[in-house]
Amino acid sequence: MTFTSTLSTDVPIVFGNKKMTMGKYVNTAATTGGNIDTGLRVCERILLQSTGTTAPAEAPSVNETLPLSGAAVTIVTGIGRDGDWVAFGY
Repeated sequence: MTFTSTLSTDVPIVFGNKKMTMGKYVNTAATTGGNIDTGLRVCERILLQSTGTTAPAEAPSVNETLPLSGAAVTIVTGIGRDGDWVAFGY
């Protein structure tokens, strides 16, 4: 029962005064989400994309009110669904 999230790069991509980070999240067969560490001080938007060989029964969703102060963003996924994420903020 583990959820993990990883950053694809340690250096955020900068667009003017905004930053973008990205990575992957992985669920074991029994988990339905967890916290994504975006690496941002404030997350204003996060996009989630489920991955796998079959279509998910439900789309992943953010279980927070954005903008969110702090790096940890809680998400909810289908059981055992993995995916990619992209976060924007500063």
